[in-house]
Amino acid sequence: MKVQVEKKPESISTLKIELPPDEVSKEWDTIANSFARFAKIPGYRPGKAPRAVIDKRFRKEIQDEVTKKLVSKSYREAIEQKQLRVASLTNLEGVHFGEDKSMRFQATVVTAPEFKLPNYKNIPVELPDTKVTEPEIDATLERLREQTADFVEVPERAAQIEDFVVIDFEGTVDGKPISEVAPQASKNLHGGKKFWLHLAADNFLPKFCEQIVGRKRDETRTVTVDLPADFLVKELAGKQASYTVTLHEIKEKVLPALDDAFANKLLPGKSLAELRHTIEHDLEHEKEHELERAKEAQIVKYLHEKIQFDLPPSLLRNETKRALAELVQRNRARGIPDEMLKDKEKELIETAASVAHHRLKTNFILERIAEQEKIEVRREDVDLRIRQEAQHYNISGDKMRKELEEHDGVNALAEQILLGKTLDFLKANVSVQPVS
Repeated sequence: MKVQVEKKPESISTLKIELPPDEVSKEWDTIANSFARFAKIPGYRPGKAPRAVIDKRFRKEIQDEVTKKLVSKSYREAIEQKQLRVASLTNLEGVHFGEDKSMRFQATVVTAPEFKLPNYKNIPVELPDTKVTEPEIDATLERLREQTADFVEVPERAAQIEDFVVIDFEGTVDGKPISEVAPQASKNLHGGKKFWLHLAADNFLPKFCEQIVGRKRDETRTVTVDLPADFLVKELAGKQASYTVTLHEIKEKVLPALDDAFANKLLPGKSLAELRHTIEHDLEHEKEHELERAKEAQIVKYLHEKIQFDLPPSLLRNETKRALAELVQRNRARGIPDEMLKDKEKELIETAASVAHHRLKTNFILERIAEQEKIEVRREDVDLRIRQEAQHYNISGDKMRKELEEHDGVNALAEQILLGKTLDFLKANVSVQPVS
């Protein structure tokens, strides 16, 4: 097999691959003989047609089968022969059969950047303390009390700071309903019915809550709000909004007593002391996860600082597009309208480019370490991950595998497993430093 490599800008390489006639003829004969056994050709009994007739009648079909068999196989052998680190195969084209049964084709690839690895064993890391303190348990108990608080109506008095009120309200700007002025804005800016509002100084719109304080139940009044010049909804930026507000209910937040009854409500049959023990265990578990994340972050930071190289532009562009799509999807899930996302397009693209650069660089470094340490992904590793993913989505393992195969997701999954194994290797070989 002859292989010529032509290097081009932006980490692109073209491989011109030529297979000798004997190798192609051997595969051609195998496939042609298979056609001959089953082909139905007028004038000949099945399996008795001469090879020349078979070759002429089924030339295209035989060529297609030979191409399928030999192209991917010889491409892999060419990569190995030339010791190329291929990050991405972008094209296989120009398959041509010679009269002597030779075959040639061209592959275009993106090659991985070249760089030297530093000493990646004993990377220094500072790790957070995993010991759970009594104040941390107390703080968790307080959060649980907040979550299980009762809201008791206090109709006899006026609203106070820290109360919760239920209101009807409707907003206007320059005498027009906000729903008309800024239809794409959040519905809570337009107004609402039976709207729960926590009366706190910095909550909701500027100075809105302060103007509710001192009002009594069933009272209606006008609340004016001066919206800042940099307000996210551009139609309202710098405007003064007027809201007609009717106060329906005033509620006081009452925290439950910290006793065995409280514990029993959260964990039936458990005392307060047992609840504290459970919280301590959960916090320890959280801190162990934080410790692992801290290790990973410091390992990756160390490797990024020690290794410098240029990323293949085509891969960086593709990864930036993917990161941008992820950012947009996350923001939409948070309820941010597309118009607002459009206003922040430049900022989103810059963030996506930064995420993509960091992700690609990390992957190249970890893959090189995996190569150096001969870390591999076995079939059973992939099978286990597919079963775990299937359980997460509550579907069968076979269905999960089929969906992955349809979207070329098995290779991506194997890459995730490889990167995870490599990080685990690095985490197992860190040098823990005293916290400064």
